[in-house]
Amino acid sequence: MLEYFNFRIIWEYMPLFMEGLYHTAWISLVGIIGSLIVGMLACACRISGIKLLAAPAVAFIEVIRSTPLLAQLYFLYFGLPSLGIQVDELTTGIVALSFNSGAYVAEILRAGIKGIPAGQVEAAMGQGFNVYQRFFYVILPQAFANTLPPMLGQAIVLVKDSAVLSLISVMELTRAGQMLNSERFMPSEAFLTVAALYLLVYYVLKGLTKFYQMRMTRFRSA
Repeated sequence: MLEYFNFRIIWEYMPLFMEGLYHTAWISLVGIIGSLIVGMLACACRISGIKLLAAPAVAFIEVIRSTPLLAQLYFLYFGLPSLGIQVDELTTGIVALSFNSGAYVAEILRAGIKGIPAGQVEAAMGQGFNVYQRFFYVILPQAFANTLPPMLGQAIVLVKDSAVLSLISVMELTRAGQMLNSERFMPSEAFLTVAALYLLVYYVLKGLTKFYQMRMTRFRSA
């Protein structure tokens, strides 16, 4: 198959692919940060025991997890302007990614919190920590440590899901492949290059996670 590849065209469009990779990287980074914020808030509300907070959190998580990202993206992209809220395509895409991934992060964190021994919380209460201090200084760090592998998986899913933003003309990696294909009609060169670059991002994330796990292991054994 590779003998039919036009590597000259790939090299010619490499600056465009690098631009798309750059945009994918920082869109994903902002989306991951946003999803962590959304996930922590949704998780805190759900386990708070306060119905006024828990009920909306449960509804948000269930609605987001039961509907496709593309439908959510189109709802924000076409729905917000109809309500008089003008938001650019990039911001719309990042908000959609943050909300979508945040619902899954909330459930991952909730599972991690359930695995924390009750003695940890009791010890924090004995030190005089209030409910917010217990959550952010005792429970949440341990929940992140307990759920690192699924968190990595969710981060990778978010990076791949960022390709959906190409459908609203956001410049990212998949959009770069679409541009090459529309100009030269070379789908193999365009999208196999895109796939290879996504694979590169995956191994970078995997390497960073392994490095963090090693540091956590050394810290715990110290």
